[in-house]
Amino acid sequence: MSPLVVGLALFAAILHASWNAFLRTGADRLWTVTVMSFSSTALAIPLAVFNGFPATSALPYVGLSACLQVGYSVFLVAAYRYGELGQVYPIVRGSVPLLVTLGGLLLAGQQLTVLETVGVALVGGGIMGLSLGRGRAATTSILYALATGAIIAAYATVDAIGVRAAGNVGAYTAWVLLAYGVLLPATFVASRGRLAFDPRAPETWKALGGGLFSLLAYGVVVTAFALGPAGPITAIRETSVVFAAFIGRLLLGETLTPRRVGACAVVVLGAICLGYQP
Repeated sequence: MSPLVVGLALFAAILHASWNAFLRTGADRLWTVTVMSFSSTALAIPLAVFNGFPATSALPYVGLSACLQVGYSVFLVAAYRYGELGQVYPIVRGSVPLLVTLGGLLLAGQQLTVLETVGVALVGGGIMGLSLGRGRAATTSILYALATGAIIAAYATVDAIGVRAAGNVGAYTAWVLLAYGVLLPATFVASRGRLAFDPRAPETWKALGGGLFSLLAYGVVVTAFALGPAGPITAIRETSVVFAAFIGRLLLGETLTPRRVGACAVVVLGAICLGYQP
């Protein structure tokens, strides 16, 4: 992979960890993630106008990706109900790389080098190491987190194929986000009856800021998918666990043990393997 692709994946990792921190600190996390979607929808509208529609062949991927991301949001909220950022996030992200790599191999015909395969294994193993040991999340939270990881693997594979079918990264990203921006509030209303928010409240602005980070993270990683193989890109993006661990410690007062630091080092080593070009 080129240095540009590696850089995009790492930037997406920082952004992704940051918006999860926004979500974890929300009082009503389903409300928070729903209001986050307003920010991304508002920015997706001009992007859609500028880029137009993606190719017709990409529309099924647009719809499927949006539906999967709604499921991702709902399950992630459920996981954070019982666990900390530094507990839940590693489990969610750690279950993704191998699943996405397998999806890329089976559905897109992508091939990995030996070094990339080692990198995927190191990143996945290091991330899982961050989620084990004393003080782990409740079993219910772990199960929700694992289900969330499976959904992420599914929509990442869909996006890796769909963005190529679309023929335009901007159009594909915009219309996925627009569809998501309709489906998620509809899901909230179906479960709660109504969606109310105060535009002047600090909690609203914090949620909108998290939505901006989420939009940027998604756009950056879709661009990376358009330029490189899905498995290694997703594995590099899983270094977001490293950033999440430190964000949890510095901003949320969560525990950062030597065991977790060591696991972070394994993740970084895996990322180096994935980005290395002989």
